[in-house]
Amino acid sequence: MLLCLRIQNFALIDQLELEFGPGLNVLTGETGAGKSIILDAIDAALGGKVSSRVIRTGTNRSTVEATFTSNPPLTAWLIEQEIDLIEDNCVIVSREITATTSNIRSRSRVNGVLVNRQIMGGLRDRLVEITAQGQTVQVGQSAQVREWLDVYGGDSLLQQRQIITTAFSNYQKAHLVLEKRRTSERERLQQLDLLTYQIQELGTANLDDPQEWEQLVQERERLNHVVELQQMSYKVYQSLYQNDNETPAAADLLGDSEATLIDMVEYDFQLQPLLDLVRDAQTVMIEVGRQINAYGSSLEADPQRLQEVEERIQELKQICRKYGPTLTEAIAYYQRIQGELAELNDSEHSIESLEQQETACYAQLTQACAKLTKLRRQTAAHLESQLLGELKPLAMEKVKFQVEITPISPTAAGADKITFMFSPNPGEPLQPLIAIASGGEMSRFLLALKACFCQVDTAETMVFDEIDVGVSGRVAQAIAEKLHQLSQNNQVLCVTHQPLVAAMADRHFRVDKQTITQGKGKKTSNGHTEQRTVVRVTNLENLSHRREELAQLAGGKSATDAIAFAESLLLQAANHRRQEII
Repeated sequence: MLLCLRIQNFALIDQLELEFGPGLNVLTGETGAGKSIILDAIDAALGGKVSSRVIRTGTNRSTVEATFTSNPPLTAWLIEQEIDLIEDNCVIVSREITATTSNIRSRSRVNGVLVNRQIMGGLRDRLVEITAQGQTVQVGQSAQVREWLDVYGGDSLLQQRQIITTAFSNYQKAHLVLEKRRTSERERLQQLDLLTYQIQELGTANLDDPQEWEQLVQERERLNHVVELQQMSYKVYQSLYQNDNETPAAADLLGDSEATLIDMVEYDFQLQPLLDLVRDAQTVMIEVGRQINAYGSSLEADPQRLQEVEERIQELKQICRKYGPTLTEAIAYYQRIQGELAELNDSEHSIESLEQQETACYAQLTQACAKLTKLRRQTAAHLESQLLGELKPLAMEKVKFQVEITPISPTAAGADKITFMFSPNPGEPLQPLIAIASGGEMSRFLLALKACFCQVDTAETMVFDEIDVGVSGRVAQAIAEKLHQLSQNNQVLCVTHQPLVAAMADRHFRVDKQTITQGKGKKTSNGHTEQRTVVRVTNLENLSHRREELAQLAGGKSATDAIAFAESLLLQAANHRRQEII
């Protein structure tokens, strides 16, 4: 319940503090007096859209603060949002709107804690339900009507819709993956052909050893220089082991050195290690001479093998040019594209598999939608019955009302188009409510609709902005009684021009505009005293003040007959309350 509203520099309001109470709170005043500004301030405090026009001229900042009582569900929700409670079990919602050179900025707080728009939206739904003539447009919007029906259906219907939201998301993902695959199928096939060709080419090349190129180059050099290698081998052999020339071989020289050292050791045993080294060197020389001789003997020209080596080197050079630049990188590329080819051929990612997955997701979605449609039809039947019952006291006993549910393609909100169908007169066919209802009929319909919703709505405060426009007489009285009925279980704030509605109020506020002198006799540029228009609100606690206001609403002046009419309205309202108590 809204306890208090504090407004500063908002539109025509400079300073204003209002205290509301339970039951029916009514705001009256002449057209243009500023009644709707107060409701706009409540909307702004709860995160509604604002523009620079809401900031009072001559200032650059506007603030609105609304204090509500809490309840156990709201308290639990606030704890979930990590917002601490304050004393007296109250929730204080405030918004500061600041004008800058290029735009406006605003900050919202709940119990002093800065909050974002999402949290404010969740809090708004739990605090206030606002109904205005502007909702006439919403009645014709299938999405909004569907939302109303689903909320009326309660938790089971909303839970099923959440299942559909998940199912629709899964179907969309599967559909997008499939479409993407179909779109890229040509590229995939081209890539498949390319990889198949490359793998075949690389596989035929038998790329096993990253060092093969270096080894082939060495072999080619050896085959190209067989004669030179034979000659040099023989020369080394002669130098080390056996020389046909007069110059002794190294092995012969070491043999002479060995004989000399043997004689020396006989006189000095300390030379034995040197003798051993010479003997080892002689052995090594002999072994090297034999091996170099064998190497030279094994060499022979092999033109066929040289050609094979040249061809292989050219093949590897071509492979490296295309897939390298080195043989190691070409082998790594070969291994990588084998995995890519396997992935392209993977049956789990084939179009057939994705089509099956999309079909399965769509089947789950349609099944969930069918269940939701069934729940909506049950809910619609209940709403039709209750709404007709709510309309009868509003002088609409003979109207017909039907919630029309027609199938559409599945969406995240189901596969139903919801339309409110209406027939105000017997014998007339049902037609869309938005197309056929008059202003007065629409006002009563919205009031009856909110009366149905108040049983499932968590908000304890209901706001009606001129819901009685376009009606008079018996219909206005019926609306007054319906508003009072709603106020028995909910706090109701109502802006009205109807004296019948105002007379039923538990608290009556008069809104009017006043002209005040700005500052202490501050002068304008032409020497005149500067004046400003402000909105003032008076709580009509005094019975005589209420009579005068009702007389103004009824007759436009405080004439004797208007006062008498006002007194009769107040008496009639009092009798109605007593009858409700009985």
